[in-house]
Amino acid sequence: MCRERSALARFADVRARTEALAAPLAPEDQVVQSMPDASPTKWHRAHTTWFFETFVLGGHDRGYRPYAPGFDVLFNSYYEQVGPRHPRPERGLISRPTVAEVGRYRAAVDRALCDLLASADPERHAAIAPVLELGVQHEQQHQELLLMDIKHAFSVNPLLPAYAPDGPHPCPPRPSSGGAPWLALDGGLVEVGHPSGGGGTAVGPATPESFAYDNEGPQHRVWLEPYRIASTPVSCGDWLAFMADGGYRRPELWLSDGWAAVQAQGWEAPSYWHRDGDGWEVFTLAGLRRVDPAEPVVHVSFYEADAFATWAGARLPTEHEWEHAATIGLPATGQVWEWTASPYRPYPGFVPPPGAIGEYNGKFMSGQMVLRGGACVTPAGHSRATYRNFFPPGARWAFAGLRLAGA
Repeated sequence: MCRERSALARFADVRARTEALAAPLAPEDQVVQSMPDASPTKWHRAHTTWFFETFVLGGHDRGYRPYAPGFDVLFNSYYEQVGPRHPRPERGLISRPTVAEVGRYRAAVDRALCDLLASADPERHAAIAPVLELGVQHEQQHQELLLMDIKHAFSVNPLLPAYAPDGPHPCPPRPSSGGAPWLALDGGLVEVGHPSGGGGTAVGPATPESFAYDNEGPQHRVWLEPYRIASTPVSCGDWLAFMADGGYRRPELWLSDGWAAVQAQGWEAPSYWHRDGDGWEVFTLAGLRRVDPAEPVVHVSFYEADAFATWAGARLPTEHEWEHAATIGLPATGQVWEWTASPYRPYPGFVPPPGAIGEYNGKFMSGQMVLRGGACVTPAGHSRATYRNFFPPGARWAFAGLRLAGA
């Protein structure tokens, strides 16, 4: 790894953090795929390397030769314009390359990228920098996914092993200075979205301070009616009350697809909760422990969040309400991603960047719901008020909770 303090240093820091996250895991841990939506740790380490190899080295270093034949197929996620790829549900069947070889792959690509940037003149560096920053942001997303996926893998092991003694877990929010449970806002004509996103002419600014994904723009105005939004996310104690009142047994609270999911999958509590006599325990990255009523509830689907809001006589905020509130004083805990009532759709005037990079976000703008905020597993500095996370409405393995809103 090169040590220059600049974009190279940021690249080195993020790459090192991925390796630090993988360090507690044995090779056997790193090859497990516990469900089709999850990926093995080894695959995350290799795929993020493939991203730099393909889009930075492959696009800007004419003399670069790929590290190994076939890696472009094994570690391509969903970029159709790049070429064929190994099926997502079968990533756990890739025993070769080994975990050790993936480590060598990472090191080789790191060296080649450092050499490229060290030799680039200012004009060439200016062309590389936005793609490099996109790759860094992309790897930060996979750092969160790595923790989500290994938690799921360990949860299906009867031994319920801990990832780390101090594994990240949502903490109770700090009381706000005002102490008010709700923030009342007038709404009106407000500006939402990031000024750097959605233009379709570039992959994004070259610095972390100005970076935005394409789906965060274009910046535009929306009308908001007056609304209220809760000052803290829904807690485990709130959720226990919902459960005690028959929340998972009352179809009138649920959207039709949500009620079908409850019946088909036997939901009776958030994911990772286990009965413990008359109470509940929760499996965390640090192992199994008692549910803390003060903590934000986490690992609930959009369907569950919507049902809880109905039970509480409230609703979920729209993503624009959430963003507007966040810009003018909403206490964002950063402990759980928060479901909104908004479907994941393009903003007015959205144009994806040309080429394969344009497949990063735009082609998923169907059948998903937007989450806002950030979670205890989100890398520091990675989230912002305009950040649009998205998952299918039935997903539960994300670190997702909710915050209520109302008129």
